[in-house]
Amino acid sequence: MQTHSSFNDTFLRACRREKVSYTPVWYMRQAGRYDPDYRKIKERYSLLEICRQPELAAEVTMMPVHKLGVDAAILYSDIMNPVASLGVTFDIVPNVGPVIEQPIRTAKDIERLKPFDAEGDLSHILETIRILDRELKVPLITFAGAPFTLASYLIEGRPSRNYLHTKQMMYRTPELWFSLMEKLGEMVSAYLRAQIEAGAKAVQLFDSWAGALAPWDYERYVLPVIKRIFTSLRDLPQPKIYYPGVASGELLPFLQDLEIDVIGLDWRVSIAEGRRRTGGAYAVQGNLDPILVNAPFEVLREAAEGIIEQGLAANGHIFNLGHGLFPEASLDSLRRLTEHVHEYSARILSGSE
Repeated sequence: MQTHSSFNDTFLRACRREKVSYTPVWYMRQAGRYDPDYRKIKERYSLLEICRQPELAAEVTMMPVHKLGVDAAILYSDIMNPVASLGVTFDIVPNVGPVIEQPIRTAKDIERLKPFDAEGDLSHILETIRILDRELKVPLITFAGAPFTLASYLIEGRPSRNYLHTKQMMYRTPELWFSLMEKLGEMVSAYLRAQIEAGAKAVQLFDSWAGALAPWDYERYVLPVIKRIFTSLRDLPQPKIYYPGVASGELLPFLQDLEIDVIGLDWRVSIAEGRRRTGGAYAVQGNLDPILVNAPFEVLREAAEGIIEQGLAANGHIFNLGHGLFPEASLDSLRRLTEHVHEYSARILSGSE
């Protein structure tokens, strides 16, 4: 367990809506292809091969902490990793994403899913967390994919734009849909609990594609399992973050009574509006458009300052992107952005701005 006297807990304090001396920063996909050193590692190993080597996965996780000065690390992993424990065979194909060998479309496909076993099947990921817990001087965030987002890959067989088969299962055979949600929800709950027990200081549930649903469909077909997941973790004090994904602004009013600490916003909804739609119940994380990282720095700075100012209107803001970093992101711009978020927010909070 991390007890080092120089441990930076600013991120955790912001999650709990406590007072901070500056706005903490981390970035979704902060360990990734924008970093030349990471690209060299990827020349030798695939994403899944890195995940299977705890020392290497820990090294990649720590790279942005050292290079960017961010206030939290996020585990280098993939949302698809736990489904391997269910007996699902998949690959992460470059420039495509997850590709499933046998998509889940029928009751028999769902019945074939094996019981989830984190220690037995994902011991390499838990060992990576233990290494990071010993070595990091900032909090480690770990994560899971939410049931709808995982189902969209499992049912479609690969990334999709219209989620045809996924929505057909929802609408035509809701009993199958809810059976799959139940299995995936139990897996996610057990996986997040195992991560926390291994040393995670916070967990994030990624529902990257839930914004593809109409709000009333989200409320009926997805929200119940999200509530069950977070309710199952209520005995654990570590902060919980729910990121409902891109284009999810219309879903926010349905999320006011989740047992979470932080809501993640994409860039289509302002920090102020995100707080209003969620009833001010949570700390807020976000929400810079990732493309702005490659804009002229004066443009990037202006956008970041607007987000910071809105964030500081109430306790509990974590600066992040509205979605993950692109490979084309500039390492230098990210470093400058991190420094500026720290410095600008510190000036405002000290009353010197």
